[in-house]
Amino acid sequence: MMTWFDVLLVSLWAAVTALGARRGLGGAAWGLLALAACFLVDLLAPGGLVGAVLALLLGLGAVWAARRLVPEGLNQAWHLLAGGLGGFLLGGVLVGTLALGLPIQTVGDVRRYPSAELPEALYYPVFRSAIRQGLNRVWAPTTNAALRTLLIPDQARPALPPKE
Repeated sequence: MMTWFDVLLVSLWAAVTALGARRGLGGAAWGLLALAACFLVDLLAPGGLVGAVLALLLGLGAVWAARRLVPEGLNQAWHLLAGGLGGFLLGGVLVGTLALGLPIQTVGDVRRYPSAELPEALYYPVFRSAIRQGLNRVWAPTTNAALRTLLIPDQARPALPPKE
């Protein structure tokens, strides 16, 4: 079942994909460099002020590098497709991070995502979200460590998967 939370996530994903496609090859470079920046920040400084400053610096560096690497005026169809793919990948990580980034409730050995302590207007749309339910397998111990680091950096190695 789709909720308003899913609609917002899909809209965001579409917007980031369109931004990448609009920039062509620059969008592909932007998307891939931004993903690399996110991964590096998650590995080196997963939170706090140091992480925010590092993310800002790496993000600005990614934009600068994308502009320097790819000249303007490349508008062939495959350039736009490559840019759309870069935006799609970055948008997917952004959507996954937002879908899995709310608080977790821990009671004893049981972990629930999302926390039942969220306001009711937010809890039920997130709990029933088709996107969030599809991403639940990220919590599994067999999930790729790089994907887990990108989507849930603060929980990259969860002790127990959360229960619904």
